[in-house]
Amino acid sequence: MSNNQTMTIYHLYLRLINYTSPYRLVFSLALFCAALMAATDAILPALIKPMLDHAIGNKNQELLQLITIIIVSLFVVRGVASYISRYAIHWVNNTLIVNLQTSMFDKLLTQPPHYYDCQTNETLISKFTSEVTQVAEDTTKVTSILIKDTLTIIGLLVWMFYLNWELSFLVLMMALVVMLSIQLICGRNQENDPRISHPMEGFVQVILETIKSHKVLTLDGGQKYESHRFQNEANQVCTFNIKRISTNAFKMPLVQIVIAITLTTFFYLAIQQVPPDKTTAGSFVSFIVSMLILTLSLKRLANVSKLLQSSLTTSEGIFSILDLESEPDSGIISIDRARGELRFEQVHFYPTSEENAILNDITLTISPGEKIALVGSSDDGMNTFANLIPRFIQPTHGRILLDGRDLKTLKLAGLRSNISLVPQEVPLFNDTIAANIAFSKMECATEGEIITAAQAAHAIEFIREMPQGMQTQVGIHGIQLTKVQCQLIAISRALLKNPSIIILEELNTTLDPESEHYIQEAIEALMQNRTSITIAKRRATLEKADRIFVFEKNYISEIGTHLELLAMEGFYAKLFRFQF
Repeated sequence: MSNNQTMTIYHLYLRLINYTSPYRLVFSLALFCAALMAATDAILPALIKPMLDHAIGNKNQELLQLITIIIVSLFVVRGVASYISRYAIHWVNNTLIVNLQTSMFDKLLTQPPHYYDCQTNETLISKFTSEVTQVAEDTTKVTSILIKDTLTIIGLLVWMFYLNWELSFLVLMMALVVMLSIQLICGRNQENDPRISHPMEGFVQVILETIKSHKVLTLDGGQKYESHRFQNEANQVCTFNIKRISTNAFKMPLVQIVIAITLTTFFYLAIQQVPPDKTTAGSFVSFIVSMLILTLSLKRLANVSKLLQSSLTTSEGIFSILDLESEPDSGIISIDRARGELRFEQVHFYPTSEENAILNDITLTISPGEKIALVGSSDDGMNTFANLIPRFIQPTHGRILLDGRDLKTLKLAGLRSNISLVPQEVPLFNDTIAANIAFSKMECATEGEIITAAQAAHAIEFIREMPQGMQTQVGIHGIQLTKVQCQLIAISRALLKNPSIIILEELNTTLDPESEHYIQEAIEALMQNRTSITIAKRRATLEKADRIFVFEKNYISEIGTHLELLAMEGFYAKLFRFQF
């Protein structure tokens, strides 16, 4: 292991241990009990000598009874210490897990929305569950091993050198030979080597590709081809596992042979070195028992580095979240309620290069209270245009002004308090309907205000039919609502927040007349006296909009009312006849 790796593991370990500092008393109790267990490990071999030489050899019943009582007492103390240590360690471990998860979650709450575009749900969930658990368990386990086994080794070595320093020195040399031999035999654990690609990756990839492309696969008759690919990948996994098992099966007998040869050599040298008249049975047995306990402790200590190394990659994923920078807020101006005037001045946006521009040279003004509909052949430009307003993303060039002030000069909290988003896919929280409506004003919204908002959004009609009304649980652990009902709740939430600007993504599904009526009534109530920007999917929205922005490729090609744009017989007229 290189020095850089050692330093990385060392700093990683210290950083993880730092998270246990709020629970240092409980952790110290666990380590104290571990030290107490280490003391019993060293005392028990020391009792063997007087028990064999004096109590049993001389048939001293009183001494035998005393030693027996001491041994029983030691096991009682060891049992109590073991219970307290394990309980305290697991308490710290689980509390550390919660601590890490909370810190990670708080970091995620401060990230800009585009951060989540680069993440998969499965990856984030894995970091919060299995990876955090593994790292926390490894950290507390390593600390316990370091304390207990280090003290055990020190105590046993003191006793062994007291019994026979020559044999003790010989044991240390033999232990070193055994450990080096095992290291050479076992070598690097290829299963955890990042440079070695596990065939399971290809196996899983075939399954994922088949699931994602099942329609194409079914239509194009690719079942036989995919079955052949799957069989090849499955065979590679099987071959890999057989080789791994074969290698491990060969290593174990080889290690046992090395240990057997080493122990045989030790006994032979011990007998040759120590004449029978210069040692006793008690000393020899005590020495052997001490050596065996010492070997187990050395083995656990030798695995500490591997234990930390295995969790190094895992913890890097956790710290990649903990080390995230919070969303930058360059604003210096706090605003209360805005009028809602938006002005785009030569706004460009491209994520990588100008050739990949999503928005190009957008210059326009939206008046306070104006109803704007966005329409185009692609959603990328419209979504980017909408995401620029709450500063979810920043323009590459140009600037956007709210009531004459550059958005960059406004504090995010004040800016976003004036904006509400009603997405097409509304994620509901696993809570009551009332809590979902009051989400933006959870701490100050009254029951009357929540009901008023639901009435204005025409959500109260279906809420009254729910088993517990406003207190009905929705989400994964509650009642599943339709897309229309979810959007009505989102509109209720926006009405309760009472923003100056509304960004709305319309549903693109066909609705029954009653649902259509409720949605249109709710949207009209939401847009009243507010600047609204709607990614339009419905004909009625276009006909009622004050102006329509038509997105063609990476620019706005046409602006006007519905009738004006139809009369132009341009891109909008063709798009409208085709899509609406």
